[in-house]
Amino acid sequence: MDLMGKTLFDKIWDAHVVQQLENGPTQLYIDRHFIHEVTSPQAFEGLKKRGVKVFRPQQTFATCDHNTPTLNQEKPIADDSCRIPVETLAKNCTEHGISYFPLRHPSNGIVHVIGPEQGITQPGMTIVCGDSHTATHGAFGAIAFGIGTSEVEMVLATQTLLQNKPKQMRITVSGKLGKCVTPKDVILYIISRLGTSGGTGHFVEYAGEVFENMSMEGRMTVCNMSIEMGARGGFVAPDKTTFDYIKGRKYAPAPEAFEEAVAIWKQLYSDKDAKFDKEFTFRGEDIEPMITYGTDPGRGIAITGTIPQCDESGLKGLQYMGFTEGEKMLGKKVDYIFVGSCTNGRIEDFRAFAQYVKGKKKADGITVWLVPGSVEVEQKIKNEGIDKILSEAGFEIRQPGCSACLAMNEDKVPSGAYSLSTSNRNFEGRQGQGARTMLCSPIVAAAAAVTGVVTDPRI
Repeated sequence: MDLMGKTLFDKIWDAHVVQQLENGPTQLYIDRHFIHEVTSPQAFEGLKKRGVKVFRPQQTFATCDHNTPTLNQEKPIADDSCRIPVETLAKNCTEHGISYFPLRHPSNGIVHVIGPEQGITQPGMTIVCGDSHTATHGAFGAIAFGIGTSEVEMVLATQTLLQNKPKQMRITVSGKLGKCVTPKDVILYIISRLGTSGGTGHFVEYAGEVFENMSMEGRMTVCNMSIEMGARGGFVAPDKTTFDYIKGRKYAPAPEAFEEAVAIWKQLYSDKDAKFDKEFTFRGEDIEPMITYGTDPGRGIAITGTIPQCDESGLKGLQYMGFTEGEKMLGKKVDYIFVGSCTNGRIEDFRAFAQYVKGKKKADGITVWLVPGSVEVEQKIKNEGIDKILSEAGFEIRQPGCSACLAMNEDKVPSGAYSLSTSNRNFEGRQGQGARTMLCSPIVAAAAAVTGVVTDPRI
């Protein structure tokens, strides 16, 4: 009899196995399914062709975010390539009885922001979405991962998914973080050390003091970017921070059932003798504010560092960026700044940005897009007076959406322009054809917003 301890991943996975196919994948039950306008139309079309209805519509939640404008959302979407997918999503949700949060709805926003803030995301769940950054929801101690359009159709039709069980990795970050070092810097540091393929084939559990002391918003930022190191997903064991965040939210367990839910959630942890396929340990004190210099998230350095010698792929990225080996990133010009996305579009991110720029002024000649991740975040910005602080410093808040994270809406960075972005990817053309992206935290973005160049926020 095998008495070896179980990992948190094992506990959740085993509880959701419908059947194990002989010499094949596992049929896994899915608790929550999020959909948006980009990857769902083909899936619904597939159902229609087969004459199949959505099996359990109450477990699917929909929002529009990728194609949506971040100005004048009260007006019809002008661009047909954006308007039609949004209208199609609304039609499909009505037809199949799926909860849908349209533009300007109090619960609308980026799918990976609204799931947690509405209490739809909970510990111990299996969660999927036709979007690569579904790993965000792992911050709650859930197995969450992105799926393809054919898999979206499978979940809609059966509430299950065929999956091969991944390997498991634990990344421990001990100690404490220094001044102006944020969760975004933590994950950029980890990816810079392990590379964009360091987590390939694995699910990552984040552990250690740094994560134990991290807010839920911060944990979501880290889990969000797990896939940027090739991992299938990432998660943090739920604790009091998790339970306090969920309590009282719209879709959270009712007050009379909440303590019972917490008692179950408290069992979600890796046993002390659980074995992982890979383990890595880092020190929080070694992490500085980070910035990327190339065209993949693994090309990151401390903001005071110099661009290292690169391999052939790295040199190609440097050529695209107009940078060279041995150069410092400090002082490099910035044309655009984007604060938002499912990585850093939460209220904590705008609080940090506002705290830094308070009493200062936006640099001349720089375009700054501050885009809340949801209507709820937008409302909190107003309720807390953050909008007034930003306005006095020369900034304005836009309306919620994915915005300049990816060039699928009106917010595109022009060719050749340098963008300092709090999003998750700096691939060639990610923010617009020819756009050149440097990834950073909201605090590093704030420092550049008032100087016009890459700046160390600690000074």
